[in-house]
Amino acid sequence: MTDRLEDAPPSWRDWIDGARPRTLPAAVVPVLVGTACAAGRTDVVAWRALAAGVVALALQVGTNYANDYSDGVRGTDSGERRVGPVRLVGSGRRPPGAVKRAALAAFGVAAAAGLALVAAVGVELLVVGAAALAAGWFYTGGPHPYGYLGLGEVFVFAFFGVVATAGSAYVQEEALSGLALGASVPVGLLATALLVVNNLRDIPGDTASGKRTLAVRMGDRRTRALYVALVVGALAAVPLVAVLGDRPWAAVALAAAPVAARPVAAVRSGAAGPDLIPVLGATGRLQLALGGLFAAGLWLSA
Repeated sequence: MTDRLEDAPPSWRDWIDGARPRTLPAAVVPVLVGTACAAGRTDVVAWRALAAGVVALALQVGTNYANDYSDGVRGTDSGERRVGPVRLVGSGRRPPGAVKRAALAAFGVAAAAGLALVAAVGVELLVVGAAALAAGWFYTGGPHPYGYLGLGEVFVFAFFGVVATAGSAYVQEEALSGLALGASVPVGLLATALLVVNNLRDIPGDTASGKRTLAVRMGDRRTRALYVALVVGALAAVPLVAVLGDRPWAAVALAAAPVAARPVAAVRSGAAGPDLIPVLGATGRLQLALGGLFAAGLWLSA
């Protein structure tokens, strides 16, 4: 299937594939959950929630394009090594300059929406926004990309968990809340699980290219255990947030637990290479299901 995609003529669908839709739940869910945390504590302003969503989605897409560009020009995503979805630069389907411009355009959209929030909330958001943009670019960009040092999971948890969730609540309340910080934990754990299964799939190619991700450093067996621990940890954190945050209906998110069964079973059974691509999609669906129910429960309990 990968070969057929690489041999096909370039099309507008390349840009959709390059944005990696399976990873986008990591951007949507924290905004939903963070906004729900603010409900009942302040009057939720719809346009601020929408702007936060644009920031999160644009940052995710920009990071994906930047990753494609940087890995492509380094040669770590060559066609011979690539197991997952086709990369635009590595496959030769799009020139590096075009993909770099797409990344910068997405980051520009994120910055524009972020500046609207800065004007409404405060200049402190400039620091957070600048850090998020830098994290997106330097994941695989720059002379010392942190994704090559095994730190990708730390930054994903921080930015697509804590910062995105608590930040979405902050733009509503204009203050940090313990509830939003607590709710960011299951969100961040599942966002991290998305990266872990992606890097699990890529262990052979990343090892050959010298990309020392956390999965490469830990090895196959321990990376599989980490994925399971992240999913189980996210589910276990939900009732704790519901009880300690006095939002009992948030526990309804546990109804998403059956969605975790198939990807966890696949990882535990030793699925590898292309067989892990559906696991990435299933993990995204788990995050959407749990995140949607979690947000609804938080809102209903407000």
